[in-house]
Amino acid sequence: MNKNNSLDVIDTTVQKTREWVAAVSDATHLDTQDSYKALRAVLQTLRDRLPLELAAHFSAQLPMLLRGLFYEGWHPAGVHEKLHKEAFLKAVGDKIVSDHFIDPHRVVPGVFSVLPRFISPGEIDKVRGSLPHDLRQIWPSPVQSAL
Repeated sequence: MNKNNSLDVIDTTVQKTREWVAAVSDATHLDTQDSYKALRAVLQTLRDRLPLELAAHFSAQLPMLLRGLFYEGWHPAGVHEKLHKEAFLKAVGDKIVSDHFIDPHRVVPGVFSVLPRFISPGEIDKVRGSLPHDLRQIWPSPVQSAL
């Protein structure tokens, strides 16, 4: 194996993760650090409320680095509550570790609007379909996101 290419997988996942964070930054108008924190919090909160199989299929489409963040601290045997909108937003806010307030009412819709750029429409439909109606209302369908 060529030693110069042996770390390509790491370089690729870092680049893809930077693309995700930049897209969140554009959607939320946050700086890079806060966009990363928001993305991480939304992905982990989503993970905590998805059924096991759906979480696994969703995470398979994440860049390797984000997949690691997705699973960080996860307890798959835990109870997966169908968090409604306000409880979901509160959980995201609780997961954002920052020295200043980052409004989950602003960042959750922003992150949700970015996911269809990177995740297949079929997977987005399955994940959205598993959410309570009031939470789906702040996650535009892939068709709406593309407009």
